[in-house]
Amino acid sequence: MNFANLSTPTILLGSIAAAAFLVYFPYLVVAITRFQVGFDISAPRAAFDKMPDYGKRATWAHQNSWEAFILYSAAALMAYITQQNSPTVVNCAIGFTVARLFYSIFYIINFPIGRSLMFGVGSVAIFTLMSMSITSTMN
Repeated sequence: MNFANLSTPTILLGSIAAAAFLVYFPYLVVAITRFQVGFDISAPRAAFDKMPDYGKRATWAHQNSWEAFILYSAAALMAYITQQNSPTVVNCAIGFTVARLFYSIFYIINFPIGRSLMFGVGSVAIFTLMSMSITSTMN
């Protein structure tokens, strides 16, 4: 997709929607492993101990995705509300989304260095959006 034709507000809001979807990306693996180990609807969390390691990592990736989504959505909305409009904002929005996709993949396949790097990229994007938004209101 050619992001050059999209406005910065559109990219920010679209990245929030994409980040919301990515919260559930690792959960697809969780759901598959739950059914493989014998899912009991009356005790859904009991399946965790029976899951293979990649299923446990997918659970943790899903949980971490919620935590990251909360901070990112706040940062992106701050940038949206303060009308941030720069290539840096666009790069942060796209970078966060791509980093979170790879974060989950690297977590599930047990590639800790890659996972940590993607966590760092996402964290820098959040911090940058928040910093730009806050400093713009000080002028």
